[in-house]
Amino acid sequence: MDSTRGEASGTEALYPFLSPAHTDVGGVLNLTDLVLSGPPDLVMALREQVRLRDGRKLVECAEAMAERFRAGARLFAFGNGGSSTDAQDLASLFLHPGPGWRALPAFGLTSDIAVVTALSNDVGFDVVFARQIGAFGRPQDIAVGLSTSGNSANLLRAFDEAARRGMLTVGIAGDRGGKMAESAGIHHLFVVPSASVHRIQEAQTTLYHALWELTATALGPAD
Repeated sequence: MDSTRGEASGTEALYPFLSPAHTDVGGVLNLTDLVLSGPPDLVMALREQVRLRDGRKLVECAEAMAERFRAGARLFAFGNGGSSTDAQDLASLFLHPGPGWRALPAFGLTSDIAVVTALSNDVGFDVVFARQIGAFGRPQDIAVGLSTSGNSANLLRAFDEAARRGMLTVGIAGDRGGKMAESAGIHHLFVVPSASVHRIQEAQTTLYHALWELTATALGPAD
């Protein structure tokens, strides 16, 4: 899971069970059971809320992405922690979509651990995505960043670098969007309105799968 939102409540807001003041072991276990059970009605309700609010925006974003792909775009996906796994899954959807679908060039920016650790060690973790975007990004390309809090500094810097290069930028965040909601470097932003990291990531997975399918449909079947 990625960095927390920068509010007075701090880490406890999104990760209450990690609070040093939390000594109720039974309560932690009960919370864990609730998280793992993932009430289907709550999950489905959240996904439906996102669909109703952002359905048109998803179509518009997918059409913009399809236009970029027709022009030879490559997609770069990135995130921290659990969101890095989602970013790699997103890239895999475009690159290996399955029979009948058009394969599209897509890369997860956390896949090369040598690059990530070199930049983190030699320069700073805040630049691990921006430096890669700066090295590989072209004006027609696409940058997609995922965050549960919306406050990850390395995502914000990557979006700024991508926008500066003329790339299409897509942000997927949680809660109220955090600093990503204030960023001028994000062209399309989708926010899952929940304070639960687990529910956010579940809904985000559905969201980017829908974004892939809408983009693939706009481009048409494989030749």
